[in-house]
Amino acid sequence: MKNLKKRWGIESNFQLTVIFIVFAITGSTSAWLSKPFCFWLGITNEDLGFWFTPVRLLLIFPIYQVLLVLFGFLSGQFAFFWAFEKKMLKQMGMGFLFKE
Repeated sequence: MKNLKKRWGIESNFQLTVIFIVFAITGSTSAWLSKPFCFWLGITNEDLGFWFTPVRLLLIFPIYQVLLVLFGFLSGQFAFFWAFEKKMLKQMGMGFLFKE
C-alpha cells in the first residue's frame, strides 16, 4: 500500500480507502447502466451475437469515464480522479481531448 500511496501522491489511508470505494462504485454502476443503455439504443444479444459483448464494453467505457469523475467529485477527490482520467486517456492516445 505504501508504494501505491507514493505513486498516486496520497497521504492517508482514509483517502486511499475513499478512492478504492469510488473505483468500485463506478465500475458497478457503469456495468449496471450499460444494460438499459444498450436497450435504449436497440442493441441486443440476439442481433449482434458474438459482437454483443465487445460492443457493450465499448459503450461502458465512456459511461465509466464520466461516472469516475462524477463520483470522484462527490467523494471530495475530484483533483485525484481528474488527473487520473487525463493520464489514462493520454496513455490511450486520446490526449487531444485536453488542452494544456
